[in-house]
Amino acid sequence: MSKYEPLWNYLKVNKKDKYILTYDEIKNILGFAIDHSFLTYKKEVKEYGYEVAKISLKEKIFNF
Repeated sequence: MSKYEPLWNYLKVNKKDKYILTYDEIKNILGFAIDHSFLTYKKEVKEYGYEVAKISLKEKIFNF
């Protein structure tokens, strides 16, 4: 089980076409802040029907 699986399940359960989530929203979903390892694990989200479209470090948002 990936440490990011709660985030992937959140995306899958809520079934939106697109998501824009802030770092804080993701922290609330996961229970911990995202670290650099996210870049390695982001490919897992494809198994749940999504992909990371954009990461904005300036705006602190992720687009799925």
